[in-house]
Amino acid sequence: QVQLVESGGGLVHPGGSLRLSCAASGMTFSIYDMNWYRQAPGKQRELVATITSGGTSNYADSLKGRFTISRNNALNTVYLQMNSLKPEDTAVYYCNARFRTLGYWGQGTQVTVSS
Repeated sequence: QVQLVESGGGLVHPGGSLRLSCAASGMTFSIYDMNWYRQAPGKQRELVATITSGGTSNYADSLKGRFTISRNNALNTVYLQMNSLKPEDTAVYYCNARFRTLGYWGQGTQVTVSS
């Protein structure tokens, strides 16, 4: 079965960096568009970044310049590099895979930005 397993979350001070990873299994990873979403307490889940199967990336406007999404098809892994983190980046970050009508979610990883 398809599994998406996120890792790399944790507690970081404002201005710090984290790199999230999402390891996929049970799927042909290279054909999927991969997405990172986040959900803060009391808020709706929002799209953070997308990288297509062809390697094109897009970001939420508010995050451009601070976050970078990348993928390694040989390792079946997608990454989210987060720099200059702010307290408002605190959320559970979810990995999502999408191919046509197919979609899968990871269990999420908590990112807390606090002094």
